[in-house]
Amino acid sequence: MLKKSEDIHSPEIPHRLGWLNYWSAATAQAIGFPDPARDADLLSRSRRTATGGWVVRLTDAPLDLDNPAHLDTLLRAYARFPVIGGRASP
Repeated sequence: MLKKSEDIHSPEIPHRLGWLNYWSAATAQAIGFPDPARDADLLSRSRRTATGGWVVRLTDAPLDLDNPAHLDTLLRAYARFPVIGGRASP
């Protein structure tokens, strides 16, 4: 279960995942992204910014939670990054 945003005390930790995500360099470090062995799929839809952050697209098309493949991708991303949403300690 995701925590309320006011219950997440680290400014680097995202409150939730979206279709398109911007993670600063500090956020990427806090959540452990990228790990080439675990994040190959995400890296194929990501780009690094000039400041060391990342723009990460979960799916090629905007998220459609009625699409089982999109829902599976979202669930796998939450499983990969348990600190997002305050579900685990950084």
